Amino acid sequence: MNQQTIVGERVQLRPITDEDTNNIVRWRNSDHVRRNFIYQTLFTPESHREWLKNKVGTGLVEQFIIYSKEAGIDVGSVYLRDIDRTHRRAEFGIFIGEESLMGHGIGSECIRLIVEYGFQNLRLHKIFLRVLADNEIARKSYEKAGFMQEAYLKDEVCIRGIYKDLILMRIINPQEGYHG
Repeated sequence: MNQQTIVGERVQLRPITDEDTNNIVRWRNSDHVRRNFIYQTLFTPESHREWLKNKVGTGLVEQFIIYSKEAGIDVGSVYLRDIDRTHRRAEFGIFIGEESLMGHGIGSECIRLIVEYGFQNLRLHKIFLRVLADNEIARKSYEKAGFMQEAYLKDEVCIRGIYKDLILMRIINPQEGYHG
């Protein structure tokens, strides 16, 4: 794991540590975050530490804590997961855990920073994400950052007994271009 701190105008992204466990568990279990995640199981400190050990610790995930310079607190997390160094791709994920700071542009800056990090530092060709089709706010934010819809998957996931559609989105490293 060779993560660095990434500094933006309004945020600072620092590598996640075990000390972040309580915040991650609190944020991921909050209704405003959990309702937009495919993975609905409640987090525990133990399950989060397993994630740190088996995913972050092995380099399959590069995860950062989002620090808001303006608010002076940690507010969420952004990550690239399932990093495939052979095919040079990874899945993007983000959540703002502090509900009072949602809608302030923090997420948009984090998307831009982590995409730049993925392309420049990890030398990824493609970054993709999955978003629930009814999460219009997130979808628009991803589009604004340059992600494009790649597929619309009907009844792809069952959340709390209701089947939901998923949108698969991607961004290709602009230095390499699309090869389709």
